[in-house]
Amino acid sequence: QVQLVESGGGLVQPGGSLRLSCATSGILFRDYIMAWYRQAPGKDREFVAHITWRSGSTYYADSVKGRFTISRDNAKNTVYLQMNSLKPEDTAVYYCQTGIYWGQGTQVTVSS
Repeated sequence: QVQLVESGGGLVQPGGSLRLSCATSGILFRDYIMAWYRQAPGKDREFVAHITWRSGSTYYADSVKGRFTISRDNAKNTVYLQMNSLKPEDTAVYYCQTGIYWGQGTQVTVSS
């Protein structure tokens, strides 16, 4: 049974940082791409970043490039999203995804 479980969301002030985690189980990772998406109220879900499990190569949306870092821990089967210099427009529910599988999401709110 495949499971993706996000955690680490919360309320943070503009300029602050959060680290999201996506704990996975039931997936053979070697050839997968793990991705983070987000969905703000009233908006479509949008791509944030992805990482290739085997090589660790990464790709980012322009809106987060230079502020967010995606990484993975092979031993823990976990993918992370380090978010720095957060802005109010980063407020959204953040989801991890691989193939047809999605997590339940974790809320990130950036507000003073």
